[in-house]
Amino acid sequence: MAVKDVDRTQDAPAVTVTVVYHSVHGHTRVLAEHLADGARLVPGADVHLVEVRPEDVVAGRWHDAGAMALLERSDAIVFGCPTLMGSVSAVFKAFMEAAFTPFVTQGWKDKLAGGFTMSASQSGDKQSVLEQLAVFAAQLGMQWVGVGDLPGNNWSGGSRDDVNRLGSWLGLMSQSHADRGPEQAGSRGDLITAQRYGERIARLTQRWVNAVPYETPRMTEHEARDLSASLRAGRDRGETDDAPAALPVG
Repeated sequence: MAVKDVDRTQDAPAVTVTVVYHSVHGHTRVLAEHLADGARLVPGADVHLVEVRPEDVVAGRWHDAGAMALLERSDAIVFGCPTLMGSVSAVFKAFMEAAFTPFVTQGWKDKLAGGFTMSASQSGDKQSVLEQLAVFAAQLGMQWVGVGDLPGNNWSGGSRDDVNRLGSWLGLMSQSHADRGPEQAGSRGDLITAQRYGERIARLTQRWVNAVPYETPRMTEHEARDLSASLRAGRDRGETDDAPAALPVG
């Protein structure tokens, strides 16, 4: 969904945004894909997805020279993984430890960074994962970008399909029911929030790298509720609540 009142017609120099993520059962992958789709709305944004796979972990350390070269030349990196036992997933932690070289060389210093996570529980201690990702970025000297949307689902007229319905600003939070597969990951509002977060990061990357003129998008409380109401109306027109057999989330 497009951010309001922003000029998209200007020619913008290229920036590279990479979303690096680990997904156990596909739910977090869906979130990563929507975030990347949002970043692609920004003129000049060259957007990549890098999946951190368990088969690339050797002796507890993740190895992928091609992916590391891409991250080295990226202007912004967005980190994502499921919340498992209140922490980042083990596979993603192996990736984080593999970043020791850019840590000591300050190779990622002053790149923009953001983060996202997914769990089956409403809370699931997702905040702890976002804090881990933010500290990781800080140790690498990166500049962290949070979610810019007002909270949803915090009043009597709200719903699960609201934008930023979990009220997270440090990074993007999403929740998927444990009995639904990745084809029903998150909620409509979660996925829209992911797109908006990806676009926000890409636009700020343009501003950060190229000093491209940037108008900060803002919404009033009523505009935010109108946006969420339009999403609920879309759901009422086409979505169902039929739940398939139980599946893990991640």
